[in-house]
Amino acid sequence: MSQAEFFPSETTILHTPTWYSAEAHDETELPLAPGDYKVTPGDRWTVTSLKDGATIYDGIGPVEIRRASSK
Repeated sequence: MSQAEFFPSETTILHTPTWYSAEAHDETELPLAPGDYKVTPGDRWTVTSLKDGATIYDGIGPVEIRRASSK
């Protein structure tokens, strides 16, 4: 057995609202761990990578960084 089988990797999901519905949301898989992102609320919400400073999201909010276990 490999280490991956003992320690399943986590998937990070960016959960964002859609402009066309109050109930619908978009989910985008992100490559880094949840703690590697900073969410900044405001008129436009931003999500920034703490690893390289890149802006991942800039738009309507609220947004969430969620952890989802891999299968």
